[in-house]
Amino acid sequence: MYPTTVDGRYFVVKGKLWRCSNPSLSADVRQELVNELMDARREIKTAKAAGDDERLKSARAKAQRLKVKLGERGPVWWDDGSPDFNQCQVKNTPYFEWHESLVTT
Repeated sequence: MYPTTVDGRYFVVKGKLWRCSNPSLSADVRQELVNELMDARREIKTAKAAGDDERLKSARAKAQRLKVKLGERGPVWWDDGSPDFNQCQVKNTPYFEWHESLVTT
């Protein structure tokens, strides 16, 4: 399990922040979108293996659309005006001290 920021906006993998799914999505809707995203990722893998550039482009676009629906990409799902640090190194964000406290405990 990856550590999640106290505000629930990000989880950290190898020192990088990744935006969490929108918590206002119902469990059923979220799971359906995750299932579709996994299908799209399998399509990407298959297209790469086949060298099918058009299929790869289509599968990547589908994965991106699903990530936006999940809230992991695109407009942020919070409304307090805080900036988005998705895919930033945690050391370059306001979450640095929080992350450091995890490492030292």
